[in-house]
Amino acid sequence: MTRTIVASATREIVIGFDQPFCVIGERINPTGRKKLAAEMIEGNFETVIKDALEQVAAGATMLDVNAGVTAVNPNETEPPLLVKTLEIVQGLVDVPLSIDSSVTAAIEAGLRVAKGRPLVNSVTGEEEKLEAILPLCKKYDVPVVAISNDETGISEDPDVRFAVAKKIVERAADYGIKSHDIVVDPLVMPIGAMGTAGQQVFALLRRLREELKVNTTCGLSNISFGLPHRHGINAGFIPMVIGAGMTSAIMNPCRPQEMEAVRAANVLNGTDPNCTHWIMTYRDHKPAEGGHAVAAAAPAGGGGRRGGRAARTGAAARAE
Repeated sequence: MTRTIVASATREIVIGFDQPFCVIGERINPTGRKKLAAEMIEGNFETVIKDALEQVAAGATMLDVNAGVTAVNPNETEPPLLVKTLEIVQGLVDVPLSIDSSVTAAIEAGLRVAKGRPLVNSVTGEEEKLEAILPLCKKYDVPVVAISNDETGISEDPDVRFAVAKKIVERAADYGIKSHDIVVDPLVMPIGAMGTAGQQVFALLRRLREELKVNTTCGLSNISFGLPHRHGINAGFIPMVIGAGMTSAIMNPCRPQEMEAVRAANVLNGTDPNCTHWIMTYRDHKPAEGGHAVAAAAPAGGGGRRGGRAARTGAAARAE
């Protein structure tokens, strides 16, 4: 059974077909968030701290950390800012982190200071990226997200996206990186623009699981881009992709409707034995004013732990 191990300094999580769905919190990302970008440029990390604590309290298994605040000289400006952000976040929470950057120098700087075994987000099928990122993953012995696009861009043909994923897995093997350390992002298209987007990703996930035997992830809310009441679409999408074989997603754990869908899928998929997490989360469930339900936050739903102390209190759709 394919298992991808990620870890903080004190806590180990397993991403796998037989594990609870891994929720990778997306909020620490200034893309599309002008206020957060401005704060980070000024050295103000109040929102970063708030987002880190709230996402873990809401049930995030991991946190994605991105510091791409500007396109101006990113090779110079992004590495130190990403390092500072990583140091702050891993000092606050004990969940594993995903180091998210398109700048190779920033990823390497982040790997130098990251504790445990972070996930690198990401490598593509572009030759330049393969030659830059894969050696770093081997050097630091960390898993990597493989995004299914290359020099030709993002193909609307799912067979092409599968071929790119297969190429990345094969090239990683050339560097001595095992397939269990590759987490493929098959690229979720907006259903509002491509009516077959859901069917495409379900078929791709089955192929990636059965043929490449890799774990998978995605920017989950891409599926609802451009549509009204997006969280309803996202919540419906979650159990369907889990049923098709997806094992993690970069998403907003602070959306109760979406986290409820994750927890329900874990129950029905057999990765919440005896409904333990479901019961712990919803046994005190009460309707709130206006007819909306509220519930206490559950512990993060990841895999195993190692010396874990409890966390302190506390892609295209990050601007929601």
